Formats: sequence, C-alpha cells, structure tokens
Amino acid sequence: MKSNDAQMPVKEKKLPLSNTTILLTITICTFAAMYIFGMVLWGGGFLNPQQFFDIINNNAYLIIISCALTVVMITGGIDISVGGSIALITMASVVFMEDFNGGILSSLLISLGIGLTMGLLQGFLVAYLNIQPFIVTLAGMFFTRGMTTIISSIPRTATNEVFLKVKEFTLNLPVIGHTAKNGTFIPTYCEIGFFIAIAVVIIMWAVLKWTRFGRNLYAVGGNSESALMLGINVQRTKFFAYLLCGLLAGIAGFVYLLHTGAGNYSNASGAEMEAIASSIIGGTLLTGGVGSVIGTFFGVLSLKTINIMVIASGLREPYWQKITIGLMLCLFILLQSIILSARKKKLGMSAS
Repeated sequence: MKSNDAQMPVKEKKLPLSNTTILLTITICTFAAMYIFGMVLWGGGFLNPQQFFDIINNNAYLIIISCALTVVMITGGIDISVGGSIALITMASVVFMEDFNGGILSSLLISLGIGLTMGLLQGFLVAYLNIQPFIVTLAGMFFTRGMTTIISSIPRTATNEVFLKVKEFTLNLPVIGHTAKNGTFIPTYCEIGFFIAIAVVIIMWAVLKWTRFGRNLYAVGGNSESALMLGINVQRTKFFAYLLCGLLAGIAGFVYLLHTGAGNYSNASGAEMEAIASSIIGGTLLTGGVGSVIGTFFGVLSLKTINIMVIASGLREPYWQKITIGLMLCLFILLQSIILSARKKKLGMSAS
C-alpha cells in the first residue's frame, strides 16, 4: 500500500523578492504617498491632471538622462557629462539650423552623433583603459561645456519654421482634463517629449529585463570577477553601457531643444546631479548590480513633486528646494542601507 505522504503534492518554496523589486516598490509607494498628501493638503494644482502631466512635459529630458545614468550605475559606473552634452547638443543644433539653414532631421542626426561620440570615447577610456569613470566623465563635462562656448558665446534661439511647428505641437487627451470655473472642460495636453520619454522608459525596461545585454549589466555591476568567470565580456559590456548612455543623452538633448527652442551654455546645468539623485531615489545603488528604469522614472516624479510641494508651502527660494532634495536623497540612501542590510542578514539566517 502506497503512503499518503508520497501522494501529497510538494509545496514549492517561494523565491524571495529581489533587491531591485523591493527598492522599486518603496519608490512607487513613496511617490504615491507624497502626491496624495499634496492633493489632501493643498488641493489646487495637485487636483488638476495637467500638473502631473506637466512634470513629465517639463522634465522629459531629465527622465531620459536619468535612464542613461541608471544603465551605467548598474554596472558600477557613473557619468557626470550628460548635462554638458545636452548644452553642446542644443547649441550645435540651433547654430546649424540658423547659420547653415539646416533642417530638423539634420539637427536630430547632429544630436545623436554628439551623444554617441561622447559615449564611444568615454566608454573606451573606462572599459578598455580602466580609467576611473568619474575622472573620465568629469573631463567630458568640462569639454562639452567648453565646446558649447566655442560654438557660440551668446544664447541662440531657433527660428526655423518647421522646427517651431514641431516644437509647438501638442496632443490633447480628451478623456483626461479638468473643468474650469465657468464650466468649460479643458483637456490635458502632452508635448512630443512626453511620448519620447515614456517610450525610452519602456524600451529600456524591456532591454534590462528581457535581453542578455541587460542581464550582463546586472552581473557586471554585482561582481565583475564572477561575471568574467561566467563567460561575460566585462569590458565590452561596460563599453556598450556608456555608448547607450551617450545615445540616450543625444535623444535627451534634442528633447530639451524641442521644449526650450534655444541653445545656451547654461542649458541643463546641474541636470547630471538631478539624474543621479533620481536614479538613487528610484532604487539604483551606486555600488552597482541593483536598479530599475521604472524606479528611476518614479524617482524623477518624486524629485519634482518635492519641488512643487516646497513651493506650495510658500518657500519659493531655490535653496529650499535644494535643501529638501538633499534631505530626501540622504533619507533614501539611509533607507536603502537599512533595508538591504536587514535583508542580507535575514537571508543569511534562512540559508543557515
């Protein structure tokens, strides 16, 4: 007679959530809590859907370069040249359109070319010459800012008719909007940059999650020696991470130009620091191996929501926003450290 125990199904042991999933969940919940708090406390703009969509409209370029920073940070690297690349791209594109009668397509190619060139050079120096990423990209930041001034020392504004039509194009969302005091329904609108930023987030999420290249990025950032033993080409993976970062910086530069329509030395000033902060708030670790572009997306939303909340509180001076962002960043770093340490200890006890 067969034992009843042999006929009972074996209960499968659930796999623990990954560090990336845990930190992503924290970021999404934090953003949702902040925005709901703003809706309850201040109402006003927080109850208007346009304010939420404007966060993305106004910061589409920041979302894109934050995704770029997430890619290199997952490998354990960094890139602080992306803000300078955007400034160079906007200035070069405007000067090309105004002084050489260039078209919008040519300006897009220039933007992508500058971004890819910076990514190629920096990726080679970091991956194949083993130079510290911070030093390489610091040099890249100074180089791009200097080249921007060489191209034109004064701000330039685009007047190309085709470009202005594309820049001013918006898409109304007839279902989403708000009703004015006179009873008129005002639909929410989205700029072109909105759709480009969302597309970049979705594509990069798919690349990191479903492709071999994405898995290699996490492996290299987690432990490059172990990745090498598994047959992963560490140098090539790092190189393509910076090349991809440069490509995204090129896209971000063109999106920035579509939003502002001007070239200036000070364009995207400090954007690289905001991108790093957004990635960290989104759950990307500076040590590498952990991160998500979805978390980074919500990191940007959280960062800009904090700015709105500070202004709504009556603290309109810029330094209050910087102080709040600094405190928020420190809080998230501390929270990540506590959670990951406790998780590591718990998993160690379970294994034993």
